[in-house]
Amino acid sequence: MTPPAGYFHLHLISDSTGETLITVARAATAQYTKVMPAEHVHPLVRTQKQLDRVLSEIEESPGIILYTLLEENLVKRLESKCRELGLPCLSILGPVLHLFHAYLGAESTHKVGAQHTLNAEYFRRIDALNYTMMHDDGQLIDDLEEADVLLIGVSRTSKTPTSIYLANRGVKTANVPLVPGVPLSPAVERLKHPLIVGLLATPERIVQIRQNRLLSLRAHRDDDKYIDRKAVAEEVAASRRLCVRHNWPLIDVTRRSIEETAAAVLALLGERRRHMAS
Repeated sequence: MTPPAGYFHLHLISDSTGETLITVARAATAQYTKVMPAEHVHPLVRTQKQLDRVLSEIEESPGIILYTLLEENLVKRLESKCRELGLPCLSILGPVLHLFHAYLGAESTHKVGAQHTLNAEYFRRIDALNYTMMHDDGQLIDDLEEADVLLIGVSRTSKTPTSIYLANRGVKTANVPLVPGVPLSPAVERLKHPLIVGLLATPERIVQIRQNRLLSLRAHRDDDKYIDRKAVAEEVAASRRLCVRHNWPLIDVTRRSIEETAAAVLALLGERRRHMAS
């Protein structure tokens, strides 16, 4: 079945929250820039009645079907309906579970939403999120020694969203802004435990983001140095000099997504921990 030009329907069917499906599906659709998916997310599908509603919507808006259902009766009915309609249907977890079974020689538990169990890892992430929210933008600077990672950088270098992303991975992350004319606190320079990472971007990119930010806030600034390219270039240069002086690693976020920046930080953190353990 040929999809209409410009878009296609994408049905994501899960017996849990659907987060796994959404992540995989968006990673795949990002490779196809000429067509856009019309996402239909169907979470918490655990009964035949709930599946009935999904199948009705699939008939109304046929397209690609991806699922992470574990109940065999639901899977058989879904796949049978897709064959009947001539639609592509794929289990995202199926091939991975088969691989694990072949290697481990043990059956899976077929427990729905097993990755969301309230275990020690879950509470570690919640603890990290609480810490990060309390230590955003230079707050509570006196107990930064508890952080796993400290991000520093001038305004609009993605410090806060990167911190939150890392916290969601269980990494206690604080961030401190570098403000023109305001020296960095000596307490930060004396830190031993956290990995301190400098984030920077090109002046052009920072100016663009700052201008958009001011427009969205409908804010007026008498001091145009905040969006003056020359002034911003000096801010970036000063942040670079600071990090070089302290031997703190630098990450250029100009062309990086938050996820890519966080991955780079995690790689640095892993390398540091391996070095300390050896």
